[in-house]
Amino acid sequence: MSLTQRFPRSRGWAAGGAVRTRFISASTKQARRTGTIARQLPARRQPGPSLLAMALLPRRFLCFVLAHHFIAATACHEAEYGRQIRERCLRPFKISMEGIGQQLWCDWDETMGTYGELTNCTVAVAENLTCYWPNRLVDEFFVAVHSHYFRNCSPSGRALRDPPNGILCPFILVPILVTLLMTALVVWRSKRSEGIV
Repeated sequence: MSLTQRFPRSRGWAAGGAVRTRFISASTKQARRTGTIARQLPARRQPGPSLLAMALLPRRFLCFVLAHHFIAATACHEAEYGRQIRERCLRPFKISMEGIGQQLWCDWDETMGTYGELTNCTVAVAENLTCYWPNRLVDEFFVAVHSHYFRNCSPSGRALRDPPNGILCPFILVPILVTLLMTALVVWRSKRSEGIV
């Protein structure tokens, strides 16, 4: 059973003796056979090539944009990128951090410049090798740097430690002495007022 049905000119479907094709569902064909459809509808006009091209334009643009990123992502050589960031970036960073001294590694004012140079170096190497930045290799690299150099640092950038005893002792002893003095004063006043009444 065919899905198309041809209608001659005498039924008013086309001008000039041409024959027009129209898609008809199986339920419509059954209704025609039984005579339940009284009038026939004209066929729909198919969109021209210009409308079809306009409809596909966003898809073509999207494919063009995505293809560029896939080409750039596959062009990165991770082994070479890892080797270059270790040689060109990590080696000078180690020398700078040794010059600063381990006591000042957690002082952000001292390490900010060196850390910024390390970050900029990894970006420059990524651009030279047409790799994305940041990427998985850079994340692993910075996690290793942080676990070695900054593992004992607080989020504020300073190492947490107790103040000197000359400052700490008065802050502890003064509240204790004031509490004891106030307790003694309340007890003394309560005993003195009991004898008057």
